Parts: sequence; structure tokens; C-alpha cells
Amino acid sequence: MSLTRLNIAFISPDTSGFNSVLRYSTAESKFIWDSSEYTYPANQQGTVSGYTSGGAPSPSSNINTIDKFPFATNANATDVGDLTQSREQVTGQSSTSSGYTSGGFAPPSVNTIDKFPFATNANATDVGDLSQARSASAGQSSAVRGYTSGGNFDTVIDKFPFTSNANATDVGDLTVARASLVGQNSNTSGYASGGVNSPGTNFNTIDKFPFATDSNATDVGVLTIRRFYPAGQSSTASGYTSGGYSSFPGAGNINTVDKFPFAADGNATDVGDLTVIRSGAAGQSSTASGYTSGGAGASLVNTVDKFPFATNANATDVGDLTQARRYSAGQQI
Repeated sequence: MSLTRLNIAFISPDTSGFNSVLRYSTAESKFIWDSSEYTYPANQQGTVSGYTSGGAPSPSSNINTIDKFPFATNANATDVGDLTQSREQVTGQSSTSSGYTSGGFAPPSVNTIDKFPFATNANATDVGDLSQARSASAGQSSAVRGYTSGGNFDTVIDKFPFTSNANATDVGDLTVARASLVGQNSNTSGYASGGVNSPGTNFNTIDKFPFATDSNATDVGVLTIRRFYPAGQSSTASGYTSGGYSSFPGAGNINTVDKFPFAADGNATDVGDLTVIRSGAAGQSSTASGYTSGGAGASLVNTVDKFPFATNANATDVGDLTQARRYSAGQQI
């Protein structure tokens, strides 16, 4: 097929979550939407700021705080707004203009989808509901939709739009029911790694589901350690699972940073360590680095760790949240 490039700036997201460029096909004698050369904005990796929303500063209390910290410099977070509800075990998603915090435990578990703007520091608004109340889920983001998968020892994968405020719909299932798992995303797929089921079995499973169609996940690999309550990060080439709690070989929090490829289905490798052993942290991703914020080890921590995507290396402590907490959600712009 012969394509002629025209100086036309029309770019439109299609139903699969990819952007296409309008070109004229001389072979077909018509304009077509062509996605072969266009990479949509990678809202999975930010360039400006990371956010940490909600969480539990103690075993008996939850908060609604939205913290924000910069990617360009190593600095402490600032409090820039509030969620509509104080809650923990929340899940995060990111569009190119807004952060989303879905589900969580208030108590009880809730189905709320909150949305807060990236352009200004402001409180969140309630913009929809998940298909069911749940907590301790994994979050994923395509270019045009947010996903909430698993949680409450369930398999459900929910999907909600970024372009309008609407409820989520059930679009598939994970390979195994589990909670306290974490999400990652490539340009084409969502991933859910780790977790625990109701008898207390820890998982090292890495599930993958497509953004282009509504379908069930497939098991595409394993982490180096069975764990639950880890944090998730994504580069353009790899998914990362950092920290968590493992009962194998012995019970305890861990500092392991695992990395698995997006280009091919494969197992994760251990590529570094966090500065503090911890679980229940939030994950954020810039274009160059992964961030792990908050969590709990021997005690609750406010530490913001950063590790590079370009090389396999240990994390460094680059700042603090406004409050030590665990079970928060992460977002980025």
C-alpha cells in the first residue's frame, strides 16, 4: 500500500486505545487512519510529577491526601488536594490530563472512581463506579482508558473511559483470583503481577491482557519471589515489581526490584533493591526512572525511592511524602 504524507495535523484515538494519523493512500484513493508510525502519548511514563493518593498512616485510620513530587529534581512531596473519601488499599490510573483513584477500603470496600486534575492542584471529584466494590486491586492505563483488575480475591478486570465520566464495565478475568497485586502497562497490554488469595497463598504470576479487545488475561511469566502488596512501575520496554511481602521462603517484607520484558513473554529477573524493605508502597514512573513511595517495613515510612530504567541498579532515597503511609495509589504526568 502506498501512503502519501500530507501536512495534516488531525490525530484521533481509535477504539483500541492507540492514536492514528490521517494520511492519504494513493493505492486506495482515500484518506485512512494510519497508526503505523505514530506512538501515542505515554501516560504510563510521566515527565513532570508523581502522585501518591490515599493510604493508611496507621492500622486504625485512613487518609484522603493527594501528594505530588517532581521528577526533574529530587525533592519532598507537597499536599495538593484530597480524595472524596479517606481510604486505603486504593488503585491508581493516569490519563494525560488527570489522575484516577479507584476502589479501596474505607471501610468497607468501595466502588468509587475519583478523578483529580494534573494541570492545577485541586481536590478529586467522584466520576463513576467500578462494577463492584473492591480493594487491593491492580491498576493499569491505556491511552484512553483506566483498568482495575483483581482485588477482594476476585478475577474481574474493569474498564472505564478517560474521555468522559462514566461507570466501569467488566471486560475480562485474570487467570487466578487474588488481591494485593500490582499493575504495569505497555503500549498494547495491561499486566498484573503478584498477589495473594484467601487461604493466604502468595503468587508470583505475571498476567497480561490486551487493550485492543475485551478479553481474559493469560499467564505470561513469573516473578523471582512470590509476593503481595508490591509496587508497580513501567518503562517503555519493561514492567517492574518492587518490594512487597513474601511468605516464601520465610515471612517478611522484601526490597527486591524485579523486571520483566514487554517485547516477549518471559519471567522476571532481580535487577536491584529498594533502600528500605517494605510492602504496601505506591508506584510511579517517569520516562527515565521508577519510583516507590511510602509503605511499611519495620514501621511506616514516607520514603520516596528512585531507580533507573536505563540500567539495572539499586534505588536511592530522593525525598519524602508529607506523611508516612501504606496502601496508597500512584499516578504520574
